[in-house]
Amino acid sequence: MPSPHPAIVLPRLIAHRGLSAHAPENTLAAVRAAHRAGCDWVELDVQLLGDGTPVIWHDATLKRCSDSRGKLVDLDLPRARRLDVGAWFGDAFRGERMATLQEMLALIEALDMGLNLELKVNRGRSAAALVECVVPTLLETLPAQRLILSSFDGNALALARDLAPAERLALGVLFEGIPRSWRQRCEALNAFSVHCDWTRLKKAQAQAIADEYRLLCYTANDPTAFAPRWGWGVDSVISDDPERFANHLPN
Repeated sequence: MPSPHPAIVLPRLIAHRGLSAHAPENTLAAVRAAHRAGCDWVELDVQLLGDGTPVIWHDATLKRCSDSRGKLVDLDLPRARRLDVGAWFGDAFRGERMATLQEMLALIEALDMGLNLELKVNRGRSAAALVECVVPTLLETLPAQRLILSSFDGNALALARDLAPAERLALGVLFEGIPRSWRQRCEALNAFSVHCDWTRLKKAQAQAIADEYRLLCYTANDPTAFAPRWGWGVDSVISDDPERFANHLPN
């Protein structure tokens, strides 16, 4: 029989990469903004610098969200610290620095927030190195009731499950479109949740998933277009701007 999962109370709304419609994504500023906006949970990405330091960052490269170019894998922490990762978004965030995992977890803990952390295994990077660095730190820092670890990378999730049983670590399986093998993949990991692209989700798929797992949809920013999916069994929406959904939630 599958092991029980943590007693996670999911909110209807989760802030995508922090409050990324109003602050630079995956930064301490974006998480503080999400907290001020009343969000209880945030979704963030983690990967490793070239020196093995885990940082909160989405892309394999630096261009989109910093004042520099190049690849994340070519940075060590001192060089990463010199990047401005806020000015691209707006002058109010000039001088924002790339957050390490330790710094972000300290903030999440201080704000008493929940975290959906995505293991971002970009091309050419080691899933094992990322998991071995990140998972022990998560287990030491956050209670199981406020943590979901997710990934598109099945190997990363399998390695994470080897390090922690289901009752200690909730795993979320990330999909774009839902494949026919979704159930087998979830069962193999004793997964807690399925996370999928809301625009590609079908009603029958959603209902089947919701019968067995928690169902989270990313990245929805149009509450009117999303509205029918609440009736399909969706538990939570991951949104750049959760405040848009304030008057559009199911009872």
